[in-house]
Amino acid sequence: MRRVALSVNGTRHELDVEPRDLLVYVLRERLGLTGTTVGCDTSSCGSCTVLVNGESVKSCTMLGVQADGLELTTIEGLARNGELHPVQQAFHEHHALQCGYCTPGMVLAAVSLIEAGEATDEDAIREGLEGNLCRCTGYHNIVQAVSAAAGVS
Repeated sequence: MRRVALSVNGTRHELDVEPRDLLVYVLRERLGLTGTTVGCDTSSCGSCTVLVNGESVKSCTMLGVQADGLELTTIEGLARNGELHPVQQAFHEHHALQCGYCTPGMVLAAVSLIEAGEATDEDAIREGLEGNLCRCTGYHNIVQAVSAAAGVS
């Protein structure tokens, strides 16, 4: 076991974790943050995407011990005081979700894309989200939602 200290959604946590524990399971099983979903366990789908120091990371590709000293944001940490994050609101307004399984990872990838200034047009948004798969939609509404949140026409 190794002691790690990490900040998740603004709250500091100190945990003893096995060196082999994936971050996605530390979040889900140790911290109870089940909004981060496990889709494929191979980094292909992006359902497990979280923000690590503001950048989108597939949490099934990162060990929990690697998060020591870092700041993480999960889908549970985006809304503030009962108000949806602008990307969450745009997903709602543009009907950019169906079953919702991929939505947390897709939203967090979109937040990172927008904050990096890389959501400049439809092609850039599609390219920026290509590591996040949705099996229910054709991505049109997702791209529209990200465009709206980014202020891209």
